[in-house]
Amino acid sequence: MKNYITTPIYYVNGEAHIGHAYTTFIADTLARYSRLQGNETYFLTGTDEHGQKIEEAAKKLGKPTQEFADEISASFKNLWNEFDISNDQFIRTTDVKHKIGVQAAFEKMMAKGDIYKDFYEGNYCVSCETFFPESQLMDGGCCPDCGRATTIVKEESYFFLLSKYEKPLMDYYEAHTDFILPKSRRNEVMSFVKGGLHDLSVTRTSFSWGVPVPTSLNDDKHVMYVWLDALLNYVTALGYGNDEAKMGFWPATTQLVGKDILRFHAIYWPAFLMSLDLPLPKRIGAHGWWTRDGEKMSKSKGNVVDPREVAQHYGVENLRYFMMREVPFGQDGDFSQRALIDRMNSDLSNDLGNLLNRVIGMSEKYSDFAIDSVDVLKYHTKEIDDAHAILGGLETYLNDLQLHRYLEELWKVFTIGNKAIEEHAPWVKIKEGRTDEALATVALVANLLAKAAVMLHAIMPKTTATIADALGFEITTKSYQALILNKELLQAFTIKKIPPLFPRVEEPLMPEAPKAMLDEVPAVPTTKTEDKKVSTVPEDGLITIDQFFQTSIKVGTVLEAEEVPKSSKLLKLKVDLGEESPRQIVAGIREYYSAQSLVGTQVCVVANLKPAKLMGMLSEGMILAAKDEDGLCLIRPETSRKSGCSVG
Repeated sequence: MKNYITTPIYYVNGEAHIGHAYTTFIADTLARYSRLQGNETYFLTGTDEHGQKIEEAAKKLGKPTQEFADEISASFKNLWNEFDISNDQFIRTTDVKHKIGVQAAFEKMMAKGDIYKDFYEGNYCVSCETFFPESQLMDGGCCPDCGRATTIVKEESYFFLLSKYEKPLMDYYEAHTDFILPKSRRNEVMSFVKGGLHDLSVTRTSFSWGVPVPTSLNDDKHVMYVWLDALLNYVTALGYGNDEAKMGFWPATTQLVGKDILRFHAIYWPAFLMSLDLPLPKRIGAHGWWTRDGEKMSKSKGNVVDPREVAQHYGVENLRYFMMREVPFGQDGDFSQRALIDRMNSDLSNDLGNLLNRVIGMSEKYSDFAIDSVDVLKYHTKEIDDAHAILGGLETYLNDLQLHRYLEELWKVFTIGNKAIEEHAPWVKIKEGRTDEALATVALVANLLAKAAVMLHAIMPKTTATIADALGFEITTKSYQALILNKELLQAFTIKKIPPLFPRVEEPLMPEAPKAMLDEVPAVPTTKTEDKKVSTVPEDGLITIDQFFQTSIKVGTVLEAEEVPKSSKLLKLKVDLGEESPRQIVAGIREYYSAQSLVGTQVCVVANLKPAKLMGMLSEGMILAAKDEDGLCLIRPETSRKSGCSVG
């Protein structure tokens, strides 16, 4: 079986941050697990280096564009090498073979009648490298994705006939319900396509930093639109348009992206592939964003998390474990040192590390480090069967990209081991002369550790290699087949005494991020009398229009909704207010609305409230509702409105 796994190629407009690391960790995990199973596996990552934004950034620094791209691309490649990422190829869109492949694709699309020449006039966002129709713009002509100002561009352009693929795309989504993960994102994509697809401008003439159109067109003033160029990397890396020896890996098994670029990968990319008569990838996984201590990361706030710095203080594999265990795939995650330390101390030190230490200690006392599985099934059939039931069900979570559930279930094996030690108390049986039973318990736990280490290997490869070495075996496809598929037990071995793998961490090891200034609700003017603030609102309760407009109320679209555990009243929502990223709002409406019924609907939000925490979760606004003796109902616009438009 062949598996092809990709990350997005990262844009070279800045250094790698924690979000880039998260995507790459997940892809690396999938690739390592695939190889462990014995599958022929190809793992691709790289950098996206063309476009007007890169050209302008290089000019600001007074550097040649290629030199600027080389430096940033090298920083990504070096970081992945430091993190021992197991990619088989690191592609750059400035690679000659990539350019040749992109030009070959352009010619094939044109020959098929899917590319034509015309003039384009519209709003263009340099930051997103995207044209937007006027109907999608925010107030003031701003980009609906990033909120920045767009510019009116009028120029000759080649267009891709995207509208032709509207129905084929919808048919494909309907027939392949697992094509987009998590499935909640599928509804967003389908809703966008149902709104109608416009033909896509795929070349520009106002800048030169890009892949030129094929020379056969004799039209050298055109360079290709960055998304056509960038998306094709997934097949040019396999030799499309050149030596196609690796094209047998296509279609991709899993393509990972951030949720902000899902539209390009779930709509444009499949349409391009249909035009090229190539099969579509089996699944596209869109993960959420990472915040820091509940606040959005930004350079201006000085709270961007540098993955290299975290790894230097806490270890790469501890970071990998934390990021994949801490947040469900598709949802936004929050990075905090305290949360990382808690995971390390609780899961890694207490559950895993301590269990290994106990086995080493008991074997040293009772059998001079010798461990033999000969009596394990005689005394511990139930524990072994329970562990195998857990281990056999793990792959489903991996296939659904639910790595947090994969790890949550895997940790139950360590729970079985710790519980077995307490229940069977080998130290008591040794005193009673029941040595065989005591040593069988020690061997049981050693086997549980070995089997769990095999299944943890893709996430923590160096750590688990150390565990396996201590337990007298090596983690390979052969040991995976023996210990997991065939449910075999370890051969007799001598366990190695090793230092504790996960020393406890008591205090943060990195400097804390500066607290960002939160926007506060403008206060009603006050006067100071004897150090007491007195409102200038009249006693009759009436306010002026100016005072009313100090409250910002906006229309928002609910993108995600879920129930808050241990609360009968709260729902956690992700609401699009037309800003750079959605807001998280915790609302006490669970008694009146189900989470599923709210997704895709619109609400009215008080947008300039100071963020607050409810049950430990940050809430960045308040949803307006009316309540009387008949219940509660949300205040909504009568007809659909642009996310972020003002109410009042």
